[in-house]
Amino acid sequence: MPEPLAPASSGSHPTLPGDPVIRQINWIGVRTLYVKEVRRFFKVQLQTIWAPAVTTLLYLIIFTVALGARSPVPVGGHIVAFADFVAPGLIVMGMLTNAFANSSFSLLVGKMQGTIVDYLMPPLSTGELLAGLVGAAVTRAFLVGLALWVAMLLWPGVHVGLANPLAVLWFGLMGALLLSFLGVLTSLWAEKFDHAAAVTNFVVQPLALLSGTFYSVDRLAPAFRAISHANPIFYIISGFRSGFLGVADSPAGFGAGLLLGINIAMGVACYLLLRRGWRIKS
Repeated sequence: MPEPLAPASSGSHPTLPGDPVIRQINWIGVRTLYVKEVRRFFKVQLQTIWAPAVTTLLYLIIFTVALGARSPVPVGGHIVAFADFVAPGLIVMGMLTNAFANSSFSLLVGKMQGTIVDYLMPPLSTGELLAGLVGAAVTRAFLVGLALWVAMLLWPGVHVGLANPLAVLWFGLMGALLLSFLGVLTSLWAEKFDHAAAVTNFVVQPLALLSGTFYSVDRLAPAFRAISHANPIFYIISGFRSGFLGVADSPAGFGAGLLLGINIAMGVACYLLLRRGWRIKS
């Protein structure tokens, strides 16, 4: 006598006893995609982790030599040494640019090489696909940030001790997520590497460099100070810096809430566009 069919989890189709059924979240699928993306950039870690760390460290050397490592910089009513001021900004700037580079690569290469089906065919929901891509980008960002922090700890004349580790983790995570979501949106929109490079050169880099990384916004004229406060990356760098110095150019609580709201909006936008298959499904 044939074995009776077991009811399916969705209630629409029966499954045989012993057949695997994916319930709620496909943790195995998400982990597989995440590991695949991490291994992809880790195979070329000299280019994806160590080279950005060395390049960012060169920024620190050049600016501290040119302007003086102990030159005073006003921050939130306090005076700090220039080297101590610029180091946290350089760390988080390296994290942001690498988070964007990682998340803007996978889907774009899939579209160009015709392997996008490898992302669309597996039994992954839209949220699971987005989580795997963004999770790998955030991992790369924190690996670059860790490499930079260790290098600056050993660099003479620079003090990068943690005054508030929670602020460092929160603003580092918010910044990495923001640029990861922007990278996913870029990879959906772009049709070739030139398009992704244009976003890097005309959006990401200007926002990062004009966000108070190398200067205090307290020294700017009121109009330019207002423009700086309209830049979301300014709040990332200010909040991240406060985790090292204990002082910031803007209220850390306001920046933390603002960045959380922006990330939620960006995440929803990525989810909806991925679900529609915008520019990745015929």
